Amino acid sequence: MLAPELDPDTEDRAWSSQGRCVDGAATMTRLFFSDELHDIARAKAICAKCPVTAECLSAALRAHEPWGVWGGQLVVNGRIVTNKRARGRPPKNPVPAVAVDEVPIPPHLIRSA
Repeated sequence: MLAPELDPDTEDRAWSSQGRCVDGAATMTRLFFSDELHDIARAKAICAKCPVTAECLSAALRAHEPWGVWGGQLVVNGRIVTNKRARGRPPKNPVPAVAVDEVPIPPHLIRSA
């Protein structure tokens, strides 16, 4: 007998409290759901050092999340988008790729588990 599919509403999401994006006040929500290329790059940089990226991305794809940065990937209409174009007409001269490195969090701002 095959195991039943995990229902996104009932699956175990204990891992989600360990995400670097979870601060208890939802202050990073705007960053992870922005259309701005720089914000998307910043969100991906935060995810790059997160211990639960695989679980996050997997849950987002199973739930067919409509958009946002999940597990270090940009998701649009439930699928991973590798390159997001800026709005408007493409420039005549290519713009260099956005590169963002996350600034270390001062020790006094880190929550203890």
